[in-house]
Amino acid sequence: MARSSSAKRSFQASSPCPSTGKTSGSCKGYVIDHKTPLACGGADAPENMQWQTSAAAKLKDKTERAGCGT
Repeated sequence: MARSSSAKRSFQASSPCPSTGKTSGSCKGYVIDHKTPLACGGADAPENMQWQTSAAAKLKDKTERAGCGT
């Protein structure tokens, strides 16, 4: 599923990286996660995004896929 790069930039501009405090560029150890997954009808918008550790994101993705039937 395609993600909006402008929505990701907007999220990061208002929510700095937890590990670096930067508002642009990479964020070591973290990914931008959708609170309500895109596959479950969540919006690809900054208000539906949060920082999540890379390890936690992998686990969350597995459980979300099962819950959304994808």
